Amino acid sequence: MDKDKLEYFMDIALEEALKAYKEDEVPVGAVIAKDNKVISKGHNSVEKSKDAIMHAEIIAIRKAQKIVGDWRLSECYLFSTIEPCIMCTSAAILSRIDTIVYGAEDPKFGGIKSLINIPELKNLNHKINVIKSVRENEAIELMQNFFKNIRLKRRGG
Repeated sequence: MDKDKLEYFMDIALEEALKAYKEDEVPVGAVIAKDNKVISKGHNSVEKSKDAIMHAEIIAIRKAQKIVGDWRLSECYLFSTIEPCIMCTSAAILSRIDTIVYGAEDPKFGGIKSLINIPELKNLNHKINVIKSVRENEAIELMQNFFKNIRLKRRGG
């Protein structure tokens, strides 16, 4: 997939992250693309659903599996505005996604580079490609603004 297409799909993931932001959710958005088409989208809804696993990537994976009619998402790309956590990286591998594309690293929860590099574990039966830093600045800015606003609200300002 060329750079323009990567950025196009990441822009859609950023739109999803903005939806999460407006819902007072951690602003992470995800898109699953196959054959250069969006097949599903998702954004964090942990707070709304009161369910810790309702991350953007999990939501997008579940929707894509229903659309494809199979749990295997071969030939699919998962776009996430932030480096997927350990849970979401594992879900992408288990669902046989071909490539994970992400914007910014997540130093506290990242499952690709920051905490552990799950895709590089030797005994996995499915290898997944990784492309990082697509629309990184936009993803960082959205996260920083979100947490800045939370701190301001806590201080009463």
